[in-house]
Amino acid sequence: MYLSPDFVVIGSGIAGLRAAIALAPVGRVLILTKAEPTESNTGYAQGGIAVALGEDDSPELHASDTIKAGDGLCDEDAVRVLVDDGIKYVQELVDWGTRFDRDENGRLARGREAAHSVRRVLHAGDATGREIARVLWNRVGTLKSVETANHALVTGLLVEGGRVVGVRFYDQLGFPRDAHARATLLATGGAGRVFRETTNPPVATGDGVALAFHAGARVADLEFVQFHPTALAVPGAPRFLISEALRGDGGRLVNGRGQPFMGRYHPDGDLAPRDVVARSIVREMDMTGGSVFLSMSHLEPDYVVQRFPTIADMCRQVRLDLGRDPIPVGPAAHYVMGGVDTDLWGRTSIAGLLAAGEVACTGVHGANRLASNSLLEGLVFGARAAEAMQGSPAAAAIRLGRTPAGIAGDHRGAASRPLTTPEVRDLMWKSVGLFRTREGLQRAVATLDASYASHRGALESAPADDADAWKQFNLVTVARLIARAALRREESRGAHYRDDFPKRDDIHWKAHITEDGDHTTL
Repeated sequence: MYLSPDFVVIGSGIAGLRAAIALAPVGRVLILTKAEPTESNTGYAQGGIAVALGEDDSPELHASDTIKAGDGLCDEDAVRVLVDDGIKYVQELVDWGTRFDRDENGRLARGREAAHSVRRVLHAGDATGREIARVLWNRVGTLKSVETANHALVTGLLVEGGRVVGVRFYDQLGFPRDAHARATLLATGGAGRVFRETTNPPVATGDGVALAFHAGARVADLEFVQFHPTALAVPGAPRFLISEALRGDGGRLVNGRGQPFMGRYHPDGDLAPRDVVARSIVREMDMTGGSVFLSMSHLEPDYVVQRFPTIADMCRQVRLDLGRDPIPVGPAAHYVMGGVDTDLWGRTSIAGLLAAGEVACTGVHGANRLASNSLLEGLVFGARAAEAMQGSPAAAAIRLGRTPAGIAGDHRGAASRPLTTPEVRDLMWKSVGLFRTREGLQRAVATLDASYASHRGALESAPADDADAWKQFNLVTVARLIARAALRREESRGAHYRDDFPKRDDIHWKAHITEDGDHTTL
């Protein structure tokens, strides 16, 4: 069956919803969601949204912090767009009724997180993403020109004459559908589920990156995966995110002896950049032979529980008191800085296809994302992508002066038994995780190349609506792209750390690793 909306939005997080709201007045919008409409990384974002609204703050200072965190690879034009446009779009959220926390004088409360020089993070308790999603969904629900198809299995982008003209998907009853549209937006979120340990929900399997790559689009910076330092580390319990906002409010990381240790690893201590904290935790565990904990016990317990109710409730479920007990924590994959290569308006290297949010690589984050810039990016670039989908502003060549360092070599690999999803995730955690080496990366790439070819062959003979087969193929595709880029970058920068190349090397590697899509046809 053929559908003919004006615009297709794949994904229902902050970027996709903000785009749909902007597109609704000018045409019919079809939102395709992988699961329930509210299931996205946005709803799991605890800490907040960073924006320069304070009297002691400015867009220039926010940009400076962002660029510093990005470790030499931020696109400074994209950063300026983020921090400047972010003010009006966050104010728009306030005007729409987003219930951000306020201080005793009724002003917006501002928290501080790692690598921010001032307090600039707006929050709604410890469930900011969920609150923003509530407001956006409420607005979408009033728009008669927006239709949502839940539990849709998107299997490919429709490409004609070098242009994306829509998508092919299976609806929740298993019926095939082709949706032709003027423009298609990928807003599918991240790929944390590529790794065994992750804070991401089950839907975060990198489908958007895989869809774009198979259609021939360029991807960039996929070696840069942010590992959040503090996920709940209780055997048998989910790797629930323990927000950085706890450390911003005075929480301390301590070893098994109860000793604070981050001061030995970085002058900013517990508020050092996330990649530094994550690696420091692992090193402290190795040195002491024990666990690492987040402690709030030196603070007022009632305040802690009131300020972080969602996290406190999760801790209670595993018989821990957030305000009094040391909480065992450890690193987990959290956010992918790279993705589908875009310009400042979300346009990819293929006409008719745009990307916004975590699936995209705008260059905003560089090699390491500044805390709480993710919701802001989805908000700003979701709105901007909607403008471009309507035909304005004028098209521009992407990369914006960024220097690419492409990957050469065979993209296929010899056929072998396809890896199972747990095998892929375990391989990525062990060989493409916090500490990387040439030997481990070469082994991962060879294994994933072979599995990629095998999965592709298996998919060709599987039923067209086999959701598991498609999910596994997409997962292997994205894992392979991450591993290949990590092997190529022979330095350490931001979230990418090579034990065999532990120093940053601006002479050879102040560049963006890109890979063009393989035009896979299935």
